[in-house]
Amino acid sequence: MEIIQYHFTEHGDQRGQLIAVEGERDIPFPIRRVYYMYGVGEGVRRGYHAHKELEQILICMHGSCKVLLDDGSERKSVLLDKPGTGLYIGHATWREIYDFSPGAVLVVLASEIYDERDYIRDYNEFLNYLTQKGR
Repeated sequence: MEIIQYHFTEHGDQRGQLIAVEGERDIPFPIRRVYYMYGVGEGVRRGYHAHKELEQILICMHGSCKVLLDDGSERKSVLLDKPGTGLYIGHATWREIYDFSPGAVLVVLASEIYDERDYIRDYNEFLNYLTQKGR
């Protein structure tokens, strides 16, 4: 499994830092939805799903968290701890987000609007989906 991270250009001076992210320029898809997670308690895990078509970029804007990625044959964990780095998650990839630091803020840029039909929320169904797709 290849881990794809995007390193966004930081612009800054004594006044602070600025990062701009443009869909189809800085990331490989148009941004159709943005959401964020914060106030995640100690020991709480988020995610536990995959998407059939949706693509995402995860950016930890403040603090840190870890993301477990699973393509059905390999599992890798990625630390997100820099607001200038985004983790790409393509379709048919199981994800679990965990180990949030106190005050962490995770922003997600998504290629599509929310559609429950695109979610696979059971791990065994995810594995069956991959088998059906020949992966």
